[in-house]
Amino acid sequence: MLTAHAVRATLSPARMATYEQFARSVGGSAEDALALYAWNARVCGALLIPLHICEVAIRNAVADALASTHGPQWPWNTGFERSLPKQNGPGYNALGDLQRVRNKSSATGQVIAELKFVFWEKMFTSRHDDRIWRHCLAKVLPNLDPTMSNAAQRKRVFDDLNQVRLLRNRIAHHEPIFSRDLLSDFNVIYHLVVARCDVSAQWLLDQQQVLEVIATKPI
Repeated sequence: MLTAHAVRATLSPARMATYEQFARSVGGSAEDALALYAWNARVCGALLIPLHICEVAIRNAVADALASTHGPQWPWNTGFERSLPKQNGPGYNALGDLQRVRNKSSATGQVIAELKFVFWEKMFTSRHDDRIWRHCLAKVLPNLDPTMSNAAQRKRVFDDLNQVRLLRNRIAHHEPIFSRDLLSDFNVIYHLVVARCDVSAQWLLDQQQVLEVIATKPI
């Protein structure tokens, strides 16, 4: 009890409240809430490797499609620039993000590494179907479900990336993820990598420890 009380004061009652409320709902104690907090941190850490591999795989897939459509210097291609939405109000500004990154970069690889995760997610909106995905989707993500239409495949990738990004953001801000279906989250991450390369997806399985950590959830 002394440890739980001290840690609660250190991390703040507001931060611990979500864990304590859940612990109480299942008949647990303050120590159980603290154990859940520690497990939440461990599972967040374990998810970083799969998230890393997924993000790099998908951004490289999109970059390959952009290079095929707009050439290897696609970040500076005016046709690609005009294809991005003009976002003046609140919300993510893909064009502004691209301009910001390319203005301080000298190579396409630097731009790829610096663009936000949401940039790659937004590339899977329907506005890019005709210009990019009708002829590139199967090339850069060859293992998508062949029974689905091209547009449905692209929409599925968009939805999956949205789920992954929201999970990634919660982890980055040290927020609770213990109430999520983390097996479903991992499955989405894994199948996005499968879409790019099934051999790499098997390698991801060999590297990850998240399934083992998920199984040790304390309450």
